[in-house]
Amino acid sequence: MDNAIILAAGFGSRFVPITYELPKGLIPVHGEPLLERQIRQLKEKNTNEIYIVVGYLKEKFDYLIDKYGVKLVFNPEYALKNNLASLYCVRDCLKNSYILSADNWIERNIFNPIEEKSWYSCVYKTGPTSEWCVRIDDTGRITDVTIGGYDSWVMCGPVFLSRPFSENFAAVIEEYHKKPGKENYMWENVYIDELQHFDLYINKQDDNNVYEFESLEELRQFDPDYAMRTQNALIETIRNVFNVTENEIVGIKTLKAGMTNRSFVFSVKGKSYIFRLPGEGTEYLINRKREQKVYAAIKNLGISDEVAFFDENTGYKITVFFEGARNTCAQNPEDLELSMEVLRKFHQSCLQVEHSFDIDMEISRYYVLCNERNAIRFADNEETYNKMKHLMKFIKNMSIPQVLCHIDCNPDNFLRLADGAIKIIDWEYAGMCDPIMDISMYSIYSYYSKSEMDDLLRLYLQREPENDETARLYIYAALGGYLWALWTEYKQSFGVEFGEYGMKMYRYAKDFYKCLLEGDIITNER
Repeated sequence: MDNAIILAAGFGSRFVPITYELPKGLIPVHGEPLLERQIRQLKEKNTNEIYIVVGYLKEKFDYLIDKYGVKLVFNPEYALKNNLASLYCVRDCLKNSYILSADNWIERNIFNPIEEKSWYSCVYKTGPTSEWCVRIDDTGRITDVTIGGYDSWVMCGPVFLSRPFSENFAAVIEEYHKKPGKENYMWENVYIDELQHFDLYINKQDDNNVYEFESLEELRQFDPDYAMRTQNALIETIRNVFNVTENEIVGIKTLKAGMTNRSFVFSVKGKSYIFRLPGEGTEYLINRKREQKVYAAIKNLGISDEVAFFDENTGYKITVFFEGARNTCAQNPEDLELSMEVLRKFHQSCLQVEHSFDIDMEISRYYVLCNERNAIRFADNEETYNKMKHLMKFIKNMSIPQVLCHIDCNPDNFLRLADGAIKIIDWEYAGMCDPIMDISMYSIYSYYSKSEMDDLLRLYLQREPENDETARLYIYAALGGYLWALWTEYKQSFGVEFGEYGMKMYRYAKDFYKCLLEGDIITNER
């Protein structure tokens, strides 16, 4: 055998919240990390050249170089693409090669010093299944693969590719990696598309020999230690908050990662909750003590998420999960009208907190943080920064009301409950500010055009806006765009990727500054 390739770059959402602290391949099962068990089994059969493709928490794998002599290969696209990108990184290494997934457990060693033909490990599933089901001919060659089936052999576990297979397949991988629209492709998708050109045979395994854990709960059933103590700080927090044992914490599943934080859903005693934990670098961006004070101030309004636990030191927050709720849509007229109605109610509540959201101060702070990390990549940033300072000087001469505002008015932060009611969540940026700031923020988060922003302001005010109100709307669109562009640059310096979001925000800053100049709302004097 020439080598083995272990794909270990992904986040591992199946094992949340353990994988917030530890890569999925390094999760111990029966006292042995999944990946180490695979390495040991490979070496037992004289496969000593082992490549591990890493991405998420890549530094955690470094010790394996010294312990086992493996080679680490970094996949720079791990957060944006599926495992096709990982195999692409090692396509030149494909020979007589095993390909393994880091999160599999193999009970009895199935590797061999010599393999006769290419194969994919499969286990038999009785009844309906949503796994990748294979059909085979009389020789055992896989002739078809479908997603989902009934009483079927399904793909599960390691793969062996012979040298002739690898030589042809490497070229196909390179071709598919370049194709647009294949970002979510697994390497198996490529094989399925080109199945008629490749001979891959079934390697039948007992279902108690090759395991692919679908969740933490499945892992608990396999390794009883996880039912009592995962040694995970987040699970421990839930256990203490609700005074339950760990095996009473069920239904754990990750939510789509937010831009600032990460979250997962869990259930305790028949009720579901969301656990929010801060994302990378957030401790420098968010004042959690202020956030907690905002939640205390708005508690009786009945418009926010219901907090069951809040730790101002860690930023951990547990809120009630609204069953059947959905995010509002900025293009849905009914959602929009209801959202603005709740926002007006909030602004008119006369609630106050001691702190303000000063966008001038926030821009200056983010600017410093970005420069400390050499994070800003916009070539004309200095010029744009000076333009924003010009806007701040202009707006300080305006008469501006101060009310408690949400600030982070993304349509995703407005939930439409099953009964039609609207709840506003995620209050971490909230503070005393101009209420029109919330309208501007909602607009740029929604990627609204100038005319759509004007319509939204009318809808919120329930009348035609005054000239100074429209001016403030545009000024905050520019300032907010620049603020979130800096925010994005800072977060990306920690390895978090947001695609074109930062670019779009930066355009709001520049385009609305130009709009304000051309409309004679501001002058070019600075």
